[in-house]
Amino acid sequence: MIEVNDLGKIYGATQAIKNVSFSVEKGTILGFLGPNGAGKTTTMRILSGYIPATTGKAIIAGFEVHENPMAVRERIGYLPENPPLYTDMTVKDYLGFVTKIKGVSSGDRAQKVQKALQCCQLEDRSNTIIRKLSKGYRQRVGIAQAIVHDPPVIILDEPTVGLDPRQIIEVRNLIKSLAGERTVILSTHILPEVSMTCDFVTIINKGSVVATGKPDELLQQMQGSGGYNIEVEGDINNLSVKLEEIAGVKSVKIEAISDMENRFLIKINLDNYDSGKDIASLIVSQGISLYEMKRSHPSLEDVFLQLTTNELIDNQS
Repeated sequence: MIEVNDLGKIYGATQAIKNVSFSVEKGTILGFLGPNGAGKTTTMRILSGYIPATTGKAIIAGFEVHENPMAVRERIGYLPENPPLYTDMTVKDYLGFVTKIKGVSSGDRAQKVQKALQCCQLEDRSNTIIRKLSKGYRQRVGIAQAIVHDPPVIILDEPTVGLDPRQIIEVRNLIKSLAGERTVILSTHILPEVSMTCDFVTIINKGSVVATGKPDELLQQMQGSGGYNIEVEGDINNLSVKLEEIAGVKSVKIEAISDMENRFLIKINLDNYDSGKDIASLIVSQGISLYEMKRSHPSLEDVFLQLTTNELIDNQS
């Protein structure tokens, strides 16, 4: 459904994106993930036909974006970070207006508007003036305008920014409901959005794609980066050095547990070894009390940080 090949964009002397390539299968949700300034919005604007690419090609629903911009726009729904709403209009009138500018035939407009209202759970707000809606409902209206002409491809740029936790869950569930009949690109820097919503992930950093695949595939690449979180009590002098001498131990970090005298949390990252038995034996042999020892596993956050900052955080869960 979507093929992006070696896409590049240069603004003056600045290269915003370089050789960006990825694909999205029909009916799936792709999380386009990256830190602020990584090139996410530039890529989304190129795919939506809002700005031209400097190099490369993007094909959506069989049409190249630069060569057939109108055909592409007919087949995509785009929600920019700030929804393009006319706040003095009612929800229903606004969506009706959108169907007109998107070329929906007059005989189909009412049915398309009603379908979008139902999909976005806006039926009870259809006659409400948009400026009177909460931010969460405005975001729903923004998504409704993206799908009102029933396009096969939906592009959402940071759709949950600024929402409260309940609104985020509601919008997240709405996005998940769009997949199946439609192909969705969700551009975000919020990790839970990707892990809870998306079928595939493409990570971009400093304008270039650094990883792509299913979330579990990316986690498998870090299979050996698990470890242990261990709660102990006692004299930990030189313990860190001794633990680092155990085969398979990559790093050791010891933190004091507040409000508990001589109680510490040890975070250990491992290579492909399972050194748990040796770690426990060493701690006990030092006369240190071992209260708890839990396995830790890499998360999507670990993958993201390793690929975008070359840092691997300790998973505390």
